[in-house]
Amino acid sequence: MEISSALAMLEQESGELDAVLADLDPEKWSLQTPSPGWSIADQVAHLHWTDLVSVQTATKDPAFDALVKEVAAGDSSDFIDTEARKIAAQPAEVLLAEWRDGRTRLSDALAAADPAEKIAWFGPPMRPMTMITARIMETWAHGLDVFDTLGLAKPAGPALAAVARIGDRTRGFSFVSNGLDAPREEVRVELSLPDGQIEFGPAEAANRVTGSAWGFAAVVTQRRHLDDVDLTAVGPVSEQWMSIAQAFAGPPTKGPSAGERATGTEN
Repeated sequence: MEISSALAMLEQESGELDAVLADLDPEKWSLQTPSPGWSIADQVAHLHWTDLVSVQTATKDPAFDALVKEVAAGDSSDFIDTEARKIAAQPAEVLLAEWRDGRTRLSDALAAADPAEKIAWFGPPMRPMTMITARIMETWAHGLDVFDTLGLAKPAGPALAAVARIGDRTRGFSFVSNGLDAPREEVRVELSLPDGQIEFGPAEAANRVTGSAWGFAAVVTQRRHLDDVDLTAVGPVSEQWMSIAQAFAGPPTKGPSAGERATGTEN
C-alpha cells in the first residue's frame, strides 16, 4: 500500500468518528465510555495528543526529544492519559476543531517524510507506514469506544485490513508482554472484509483464527471478548493468543470478559 492510500484510510476512519462527534450535544462529551475512567472527550483528546506528538517526531521537532527525556526522568506510567485529560478539559467545539487541525498536520508531516527512514518514538522507531497503521488502529479502537457509548453500530470499513495486520504482527508481543514465551507454532488467520478476505500465516497451520475482520479487530484491541464476536480460535496457541491479544503498545492489559461489552451491534 502506498503512503497516500494509507493516509486516506486514516482520514476515512477519523472522518467516520468525526461525523458522529460533529452532531453530538456538548454535554454528551462528558459521558463515560466502556473504558473505565475515560469520557468521550478523553477518547478524542487521547487521539489528538498522540497526533500532535507524532507530528513532532515526524518533523524532527526538538520538542519531541525533550518530551522523551521528561518522560524517562519521571515516575509516571500514565503520562499520556494525564496530558490527554488536560486537553479534554477544553470546550467540546474547541477540542473537535483542534483534533481536526492536528489530523491535517499529521497527514502533511507523514506524507512529506522519507518512507524508508525510521521515525523516533517512545518505544522502537518506526517507518511512516507503520506509524500510520498504528494511528488507524488507535482511531478504530477509540472510535469503537465512542460508538458503544452512544449505542451506535460501528460499520465494517477499509480500516479493518490495517487493524488486522497490526493485530497479527503483534502476536509475539502479546505473549512476551505477559511474561510468556512466544510460541514457535504458526497460526493461520482468515478474516472476512467488506470487499473480500485477508489472510495471514501458512494455510496448513493447525492453529487457526477465522471469522470477521471486525471481530478480530475488536478482540486484538481489547474491545470485545472472543465469545461476543464472529470469530473462532482453533488450537491451543490460537486460543491462548485470543485471550491475551494486545495490538497496542504498553504494559499488558486485560480485555473485557464475555458479555461485558456485547452490545448487539457487533459485525
